Amino acid sequence: MEPKEETLATIPEEEEDGDTVIPDVENNPKPTTKDNSSDSSDASDSDSDSDSESEDEAKQSMELQTLQYQLSNEPSNYDTHVQYIKVLRKMGEIEKLRQAREAMNEIFPLTPAMWQEWARDEASISTGPEALLGVEKIYERGVSDYLSVPLWCDYLKFVQEYDPSIRAFLPDGISKARNLFERAITAAGLHVSEGSKIWELYREFELAIFCRIDETNLKEKEKQVQRIRSIFHRQLSVPLANSSATLLAYKSWEVEQGAVLDVESSNLDGISSNVALAYQKALEMCNARAHLEEQISRQDLSDSEKFQQYMIYLKYEQSSGDPGRVQLLYERAITDFPVSSDLWLDYTQYLDKTLKVGNVVRDVYSRATKNCPWVGELWVRSLLSLERSRASEEEISTVFEKSLLCAFSTFEEYLDLFLTRIDGLRRRILFSGEVEGVLDYSLIRETFQVPLEFCVSVEWFPAAISVPNVVRASDYLSEQMKNTDGLLRLYAYWAHLEQSMGKDMVSARGVWERLLKISGAMLEAWQSYISMEIELGHINEARSIYKRCYSKRFTGTGSEDICHAWLRFEREYGTLEDFDHSVQKVTPRLEELQLFRSQQESKSLPESADQKEHSVKKTGREKRKSDLNISYEQSPAKRQKNAPQKPKKVHDKEKQQVQNLAEENEGRETKQTVEEQPKEQPIKDAVPGRTKGFTDECTAFLSNINLKASPRHNCDGYNVCRPLMKICDDSSVTLGLAYVDFIDDEHLAAAVAKNKQMFLGKKLSIARSNPKQRKDSSGERAPTEQAQSHQQTGNAGTSASKESSIETSKQSRGRGDSVQLKGKNTFAVPRNVRPLGFPAIKPKTEEGEDLKPKSNDEFRKMFIKKD
Repeated sequence: MEPKEETLATIPEEEEDGDTVIPDVENNPKPTTKDNSSDSSDASDSDSDSDSESEDEAKQSMELQTLQYQLSNEPSNYDTHVQYIKVLRKMGEIEKLRQAREAMNEIFPLTPAMWQEWARDEASISTGPEALLGVEKIYERGVSDYLSVPLWCDYLKFVQEYDPSIRAFLPDGISKARNLFERAITAAGLHVSEGSKIWELYREFELAIFCRIDETNLKEKEKQVQRIRSIFHRQLSVPLANSSATLLAYKSWEVEQGAVLDVESSNLDGISSNVALAYQKALEMCNARAHLEEQISRQDLSDSEKFQQYMIYLKYEQSSGDPGRVQLLYERAITDFPVSSDLWLDYTQYLDKTLKVGNVVRDVYSRATKNCPWVGELWVRSLLSLERSRASEEEISTVFEKSLLCAFSTFEEYLDLFLTRIDGLRRRILFSGEVEGVLDYSLIRETFQVPLEFCVSVEWFPAAISVPNVVRASDYLSEQMKNTDGLLRLYAYWAHLEQSMGKDMVSARGVWERLLKISGAMLEAWQSYISMEIELGHINEARSIYKRCYSKRFTGTGSEDICHAWLRFEREYGTLEDFDHSVQKVTPRLEELQLFRSQQESKSLPESADQKEHSVKKTGREKRKSDLNISYEQSPAKRQKNAPQKPKKVHDKEKQQVQNLAEENEGRETKQTVEEQPKEQPIKDAVPGRTKGFTDECTAFLSNINLKASPRHNCDGYNVCRPLMKICDDSSVTLGLAYVDFIDDEHLAAAVAKNKQMFLGKKLSIARSNPKQRKDSSGERAPTEQAQSHQQTGNAGTSASKESSIETSKQSRGRGDSVQLKGKNTFAVPRNVRPLGFPAIKPKTEEGEDLKPKSNDEFRKMFIKKD
């Protein structure tokens, strides 16, 4: 290559980009001396300029050091790499600039503009054949990353200008140039908006060859004419922009060759029918795509809108059925959206289904994993693509090791990657005759060791560490994959291969034992281990596994399932002694599990009932509060007007209804503590012949009874009780209270001793009934009875004391005694029964009065405070 006197500043494209160029330090050295004839003003200006340059150099040096420090800490920071290259290029640090570009390209693909800049810089500062090859390699690397028509044009122009063999039109040079032009046509010749630039360069090159052919060599001239005509015909058959201009150029060239055509119009008169039909078809295709090209070329669209327009365009091209055009449009979209994982996945999937050209697909996968290394599915597809194309084990292993250095978003992606690698090794070993070299099962075992150390002990790592560090990383992924189906699938696969391909049963069992140490709480792990032993006919080994796991606790019904599986196993494979032994072991376990399930169910039922009661109680309170407020808001005159002339007398039964309502509300507000309870059994009457009278001589008072209980219910330990008779109001609504008569004091004491034990999910409150010890007829309990109740309840907490107060303030309906709620028990009285702060109304009872139920208004009027 001849030395160039020009620098990068003389390249028009560089001036348009506005980038700072590197000075040509070899061909344009800076002057070191000054003209002696310069005046003092020039010297002063030169001093000020040098001071300014020194300050700029100092700033650039500081910025360079800052960027170097940032890259040392964050080598995968894309923007820092770009800024670092710009500063080095501005400072003219040629060698450091090369190293910076190489370092960035090892991690990221460079944009077409960056490749153009790199190639131009190298072309402006390098000379000789070796420099020519270096620049060509830069162009080759650039055109392989992304589709760029300008980059291809620069490449073609460079080889025509600097390659001596091409510039001299030597046969080798012409062949080299033609091959390069055909590659460019294949890569970008179908580009609707810019493809014509490459076709024009191709024609110009062939026309230059035609002009250098000797006039006497008619055969060569005619051959070259046919080559140029073929290029015209090919271009006219492709839907490109400015097709009419290409048609006019073709007609002008044909006129030069002696044809008679109208070069001023775009008609097809005088043109071959085949060429005319191909041109018409290409023109129709171009017009059909014009609006789509316009949409993706708009500058006012956002990235998401532009991406959607590309998707619409791709669907249209796929419907047309031309794989070449679809592939080129994918390449155009990739150039605009290089880090879109969805786009790369669609592109590679289309190539796998449609194109199936090994080298092309492998190249696309290589670029996809370089642009989106965080997508595990791309690495998996890449390994499969290499296997389909019969790639060597070394190449596949290299890609696999690169994939381990990437940080995927999910742990399942790592697992899928390892399984894909092992699948490929298994297939290649079984069909080793189809590939070069011989693979051994030890390679699969070594690969399994990596994922196991990985899945059991890999930390979420950055993308710049080596594989040995990955294997020795800390336990992070194991916690994430513990007790998962993915980890089970990996170990089961390994154990199967150890047994089937490695022929090592000890190693296969070792794999399962290793899994049980990590995920021993998984029922599926034990079942899979047992299934392997049964399939291989190892009955004793399977039985020993059952003995190890039948007593373990598994999620859901797993504990019962493993017990039933052992029994079924012994029925099918064991002897009678083996079956009896399994029954002896399993039966207590099943009973224990059944008791545990019943306890869990009893816990859930009261919770749901309490929630329902709480919502009903809340609604009732709000309603009563609103009604009460309305009554309070009435004026005295209105109350006097609405008041009856003579208040009605309340019957004893109506009074009892008021009392029962208060008891019901107080009982429902008592907190329910759910604990384990024995299995429910019907209660039988101890003395069938005894009449159901109330003597209170040997009677217990029960409260906080489950509202779902009925006389037929009983529980273990309460068989000393007579039939449980719950007190209900007239509407048969359960109140959760009962009086129980006993045969003697011994049975009564035994029942009172069971105070605060569970019955149907609730703590029963049991106390001896002693209504004789009352102060007066007001219903207040004597101190003796209160002390007795408190002594029985003990330190049961706030809930127990509340229940005790409830017990001491209630009386059976059948006893006929009037009971008045006082003291702390009044908190549970509904406000529509007796508002707080108002004295209780004690109406007299008239015998024979109608027992018609009263409405809410009548109830309210009974307790309105009179002036």
